[in-house]
Amino acid sequence: MAGSGRRPEHRGPPELFYDEAEARKYTQNSRVVEIQSQMSERAVELLGLPQDRPCLLLDVGCGSGLSGDYISEEGHYWIGMDISPAMLDVAVEREVEGDLLLADMGDGIPFRPGMFDGCISISAVQWLCNADKKSHSPPKRLYRFFSTLYTALARGSRAVLQLYPENSEQLELITAQAMRAGFTGGMVVDYPNSTKAKKFFLCLFVGASGTLPKGLGTECVDGEEMHQAKFTNERYRFRNAKGKSVKKSRDWILEKKERRRRQGKEVRADTKYTGRKRRPHF
Repeated sequence: MAGSGRRPEHRGPPELFYDEAEARKYTQNSRVVEIQSQMSERAVELLGLPQDRPCLLLDVGCGSGLSGDYISEEGHYWIGMDISPAMLDVAVEREVEGDLLLADMGDGIPFRPGMFDGCISISAVQWLCNADKKSHSPPKRLYRFFSTLYTALARGSRAVLQLYPENSEQLELITAQAMRAGFTGGMVVDYPNSTKAKKFFLCLFVGASGTLPKGLGTECVDGEEMHQAKFTNERYRFRNAKGKSVKKSRDWILEKKERRRRQGKEVRADTKYTGRKRRPHF
């Protein structure tokens, strides 16, 4: 159920809205992929994970696995859950490296206590504010989600949930249920003065309270295009400084293939053509 980077229109339950056609359209749209990757990178950054070991993360509303791709690139493991069979089918076709579970987050997180080192969610939690069935109570579904998520996370870990609230009342409802379930933390807003670049991240702490990170662009009054350009350039420099391989490069592909081999998956043999760009067909 991972989103496109735009505010989703409510057209019924997400498992119906994200049918096979929508799932493929979202996953094949280069702009969607880019925005999803940026939001996933920001969410993982806000988790504050240790750099000396791989972690196991939960991706709620994982969709076709676009967020999971970034988690894998960072050397972490992940399990994704989503309510849309069509989205998960696309994830399987894409051969994502995480494990996948068909489940409704409003029914709770079905994993054992303390299993995950962190949780991210991109453009999914706001769906719980909709009563798509007569039996659905948004406050109860939100509390069920947050209380079971709290249990599934290790003490001292974080959950970072990017969402698109329709209004302040919806935002207050989501935050109140999270705090009622035992979380501490609050909302991190990136680029609050920008219409297009503004993003909400609910940053939640399990156990001991941490210091809430500052939102990006909160100390700058430039135009929104300047904000977005600055965000993109800074983050690419940061990744290069960490020594990460450029995405889609030969080194990046070889690293991904090696990770898949370590996981016991079948991978094509490396050749001199691995990672070579193909000429366009006319």
